[in-house]
Amino acid sequence: YQEYMKHIPIPDHCSSLIPSTSWLGLGRSVKQLYEQPLHYLTNILLRQWDQQRVGSDNEHQPLDAIIHPMKAQALIWATEEVHRLTTSSDHLEKLWAKDPMYHANIDPVFPSLKLH
Repeated sequence: YQEYMKHIPIPDHCSSLIPSTSWLGLGRSVKQLYEQPLHYLTNILLRQWDQQRVGSDNEHQPLDAIIHPMKAQALIWATEEVHRLTTSSDHLEKLWAKDPMYHANIDPVFPSLKLH
């Protein structure tokens, strides 16, 4: 998994302004627009960021009213780059051993991707 993810190129620019109400929603839109999976750790982090908003003053505001959509998208891609390029397979193996539902946070393989 990690070797596959490591070879998927990160987009060098954000091509579209993506409105979103949540981090998970923005993540779904990014996957569709760029036809790429997001790393397991990125998916987990997006879920955590949404959970952290519960109980905050801006919990019910759309994400794009709090953070500019381009900044939010750039943050996802920067995070994705860290996860793709620096995560060890051993670390993932340990996390997955503790989480019987880990596969729910792994995006399907995109066979049309042309890996470098």
